[in-house]
Amino acid sequence: MTVAITTVDLAIVGAGPCGLAAAIAGNRSGLKTVAFDRGSLVAGLASYPMYMSFFSTAERLSIGDIPFVVATDKPNRRDALAYYRAVASLYNVKVRQFETVESIQRLGHDDAHFGMDDDTDLATRWPRWQINTRKRSGEGCTTFAHAVVVATGYFGKPNRLGGVPGEMLPHVQYRYNEGHAGWGENVVVVGGANSAVDVALDLYRAGAKVTMVHFGAELDANVKPWVRPDIVARLNEGGITARFNSRVVAVEAEQVVVRDLSGESRIPATQVYTMTGYQPETALLETAGVSLDVATGIPEHNRQSMETPLKGLYIAGVIASGFDANKIFIENGRDHGLQIVADILAQTPSPDVL
Repeated sequence: MTVAITTVDLAIVGAGPCGLAAAIAGNRSGLKTVAFDRGSLVAGLASYPMYMSFFSTAERLSIGDIPFVVATDKPNRRDALAYYRAVASLYNVKVRQFETVESIQRLGHDDAHFGMDDDTDLATRWPRWQINTRKRSGEGCTTFAHAVVVATGYFGKPNRLGGVPGEMLPHVQYRYNEGHAGWGENVVVVGGANSAVDVALDLYRAGAKVTMVHFGAELDANVKPWVRPDIVARLNEGGITARFNSRVVAVEAEQVVVRDLSGESRIPATQVYTMTGYQPETALLETAGVSLDVATGIPEHNRQSMETPLKGLYIAGVIASGFDANKIFIENGRDHGLQIVADILAQTPSPDVL
């Protein structure tokens, strides 16, 4: 099979807000730039609950110096999707959607004979990396790039229930879209932080019989302040039931087994939503040779340039926070692209030591 070949200055893995911001920074600086995503543009946001509102205000979610204006104090999912589509179009960002990056490989001096596409002359910097991708059609593609940014976000690798029996049954979901299908059903929501609270409230309003199961003694302290009174009221009145200091130890066809200080009991459940967070997707970095801090999960990198110890390989966005996704959000990850591009431009564009 013929492999499509492209050569660029900057390749970005992940087209979420922070990856998109890095692509815009590259375009504005004259670098030939392409972004890859195994899903759609800002696919992580697209998978948010349909009626979710952001914690941040609109101006803190803006990128590329384009104002994000909404009529309310907090933008919602639909506002954000429309905004990021508009910004990507305005800056003519090349996003290769539904194309999975399978590997990133450093080029050696003997690899300079790589193939070139028709517009290779638009690339200004010597290739140092090979990116192997696959389209949803099955076609394999190769892209050569001077620099690569890994901005894979935090939503592709959910925390599961920990190997409990039944956790892979089809009615156990690790993402949530909206509550219509929960009408009249017994639904268990696992977790006690913002995502779990949002899901529980949405299901309750759709007519589901909701039970929250959380290992903590109460809801997490960081539950959004404008949401907390609502969930507390629903718990107090019994509209939503909560089992605190409890863990799911098994999932069965129409119930879950929960263990607390009193022992095990069963809760009716035809749907289970596990809202217990995600882990960073670091496989591409690790395979390329980037080490992770054992305690924090943070990839080794320079905080000023965002470059890893491997020349020309950078990270951007929440992946730089390791296991603690609450450290980096759009508002403090959107500038990583500016740091990266500044570092690239400070280097010589001629062939260098690999």
